[in-house]
Amino acid sequence: MTNLMLILLSDNIVYVVLFSRSFAYLTIKDRTPQILTKVIDTLHRHKNEFFEKHGEEGTEAGKKAISLLSKLRNELQTDKPIVPLVEKFVDTDIWNQYLEYQQSLMKESDGKPRWFHSPWLFVECYMYRRIHEALTQSPPIDDFDVFKELKEQNFFESQESIISLCTYLQELMRTIEELDEDQLKNEFFKFLQISLWGNKCDLSLSGGETSSQKNDLISSLEDLKPFILVNDMERLWSLLSKKTREKASVRVDIVLDNSGFELTTDLVLADFLLSSKLATEIHFYGKRIPWFVSDTTIHDFNWLIEQVKHSNHKWVAKCGVDWENCVKMSRWVYHDHIFWTLPHEYCAMSQVAPDLYAELQKADLILFKGDLNYRKLTGDRKWAFTIPFHQALSDFHPAPLCSIRTLKAEIQVGLQPGQGEELAALEPSWLTSGNLFYLQTFVLHLTCGMDGRKHKIEEDEADGIWRNG
Repeated sequence: MTNLMLILLSDNIVYVVLFSRSFAYLTIKDRTPQILTKVIDTLHRHKNEFFEKHGEEGTEAGKKAISLLSKLRNELQTDKPIVPLVEKFVDTDIWNQYLEYQQSLMKESDGKPRWFHSPWLFVECYMYRRIHEALTQSPPIDDFDVFKELKEQNFFESQESIISLCTYLQELMRTIEELDEDQLKNEFFKFLQISLWGNKCDLSLSGGETSSQKNDLISSLEDLKPFILVNDMERLWSLLSKKTREKASVRVDIVLDNSGFELTTDLVLADFLLSSKLATEIHFYGKRIPWFVSDTTIHDFNWLIEQVKHSNHKWVAKCGVDWENCVKMSRWVYHDHIFWTLPHEYCAMSQVAPDLYAELQKADLILFKGDLNYRKLTGDRKWAFTIPFHQALSDFHPAPLCSIRTLKAEIQVGLQPGQGEELAALEPSWLTSGNLFYLQTFVLHLTCGMDGRKHKIEEDEADGIWRNG
């Protein structure tokens, strides 16, 4: 029996949809109701706080949000039709238009998208958007982040690892100017891997259960390296070191994933990039609303820097002071955009959010953190494992980019022939176990031809062939 029901789009490319026994099916059947239950429990536990802040109006708002979320959970578990959003927000019309598009694709369920008969990416994003709607429909608690406690718990439970990372970074800063090129490259590789391992701390994958980092990552890097399926660190080094020789300013953009420990690893990487002069400015992109349990919002970003700054450990506190100064001096710039919490794949960004696409085009390198970003980069399609990364991007080429992820979904490209099958024989759940890692780069080069016009040159990661487009 097949694990996936698939919709054929074009050219034998198929789109992952929920069906029995697949990881997508189990996510919607088991993990998402578990997350909704935790959200409802969180609101129950905060009912006294709502009353203290807002009086009886706060109590009633809490009850209303709980009722709406209980209704949502029932709709999900009983495979009801997916209904349009009703509360006006900046993205409501876009979401409802996308729902109409999904309805136009459906040939079953009376033409109505349902929870277990719709694309996984759409359904998961829709659930988190409905959580947000339940809160916005319940003022005055409409700004309450139902995932805040879990995100903060992840940070506090990872203190030993955070101390280790900040200590290593600050001690390196003393001698960073004295490092030769090979030594600097090795340190760059270390901080990339630290950011990669940080992606394991994903609360949406664990159903909201604790997912902190309690081990010393730095001492484990060599042991973890064999678990990187695709490792393009050399190409990243070549790209950035070449940019620093050619340009006075180099901009690296990081599309963030999880807050807490993972965000700490991303900020440590960003600090290193500036201190090593591999970059002169870092732009971060987070979510505008609470998303996928642990995704980073502006509140999470600012809160974490404040917590680090006020640490009792001197090197952690020094990092916090440095990071706050980076923000004040605009060497670090935080952006949010509603597109990041839409269900669209990224190849639609230039049409749906041209302002965001234009902003990304200003980067010399974009780092996309995590599995959700990877699914949106590749369209959540069931590609052959050997399809080159650039082909799966489907013309999403704002700038050179790299996906840094822990495998947590049944989508993977850019592997060598036979590599996926070999992994499946060793570990059937290799795509979703969170035990394997992926660091793959796509570089888009623009070159002027004889006619003076710019021509696109793409490097095929799978075979090293250069293509003139």
